[in-house]
Amino acid sequence: MKGYGPTKRNRNTQALKIRAMKHLEILSDIHALEEDLLGFERKYGLPSETFYPAYMNGEEPEDDRWTLDFGEWASVYRTWLARQAEYRNEHRER
Repeated sequence: MKGYGPTKRNRNTQALKIRAMKHLEILSDIHALEEDLLGFERKYGLPSETFYPAYMNGEEPEDDRWTLDFGEWASVYRTWLARQAEYRNEHRER
């Protein structure tokens, strides 16, 4: 029967809108995380790409007061990497 329930075209349009919203959400997260990373990089004079492997290899901060920042920095960087991967996957699916 016509006129009842969503049409195939409407379902496709809704699916595209949901994908676009998810894509924008991921992109927004990436930009926010990059701002956080830039803050750490400016504070400690080290790019995240250099910091993270050293941190993961167990290198200790020069100052014990930096320990909490370094843990947070590593967490933000891991999340940034994950969101980058999600973005690439979403982009490929489009």
